[in-house]
Amino acid sequence: MMFDIPDGTEALIFDCDGTLVESMPLHMEAWRQAFMHFGAAFEEDFLNSLKGMQEKAVVESYNRAFGKKLNSEAMVRRKHDFFRKHMSEIKAIDPVADVARFYYGKLPLAVVSGSRRSVVLEELNIVGILPLFKVIFTADDPYNPKPAPDLFLEAARRMKVEPQRCFVFEDGESGIVGAKAAGMPAVNILDYVSTIQLPVNPGGVK
Repeated sequence: MMFDIPDGTEALIFDCDGTLVESMPLHMEAWRQAFMHFGAAFEEDFLNSLKGMQEKAVVESYNRAFGKKLNSEAMVRRKHDFFRKHMSEIKAIDPVADVARFYYGKLPLAVVSGSRRSVVLEELNIVGILPLFKVIFTADDPYNPKPAPDLFLEAARRMKVEPQRCFVFEDGESGIVGAKAAGMPAVNILDYVSTIQLPVNPGGVK
């Protein structure tokens, strides 16, 4: 197996987008479509630096950084409309998904994501791994989002495992920071995995 699970690990926690599921290129294209629709510049490097952050917070951070007044709710709705039209194109990141498949039934498994619950459930279902996870936390749950540790701590509590006995798989800085703040060892999968490349312009949309 590509990843070394620390001795004494009693539960595994996974991010969804960019960790279990290679949906980030599609998310980026959906953001590009939303920014283009509202006449704002698409700052890909800036958006990549916010991976794992809730979507409304992404727009608010963009507004602060670039002096804009974009409506966060309208932006997120536009992004979701495009994303959902092309969700069938996403794939599992198998080196990570295979960890979940291997440990299913051996250790408790959880997903902690900054995306909406409906999106996370549909993504996991599309790639065939939704049944592996009994504990799933998303942006719709009433806890402080990443990089705060709250979601990770609540996942550990729900699995009845001490935080330091959980091992976290992430692909974004906010998730790594949140996991470590919760006292959990974590791995950035991008140090090990070359993720799947989806078309930059899914479905040929212009």
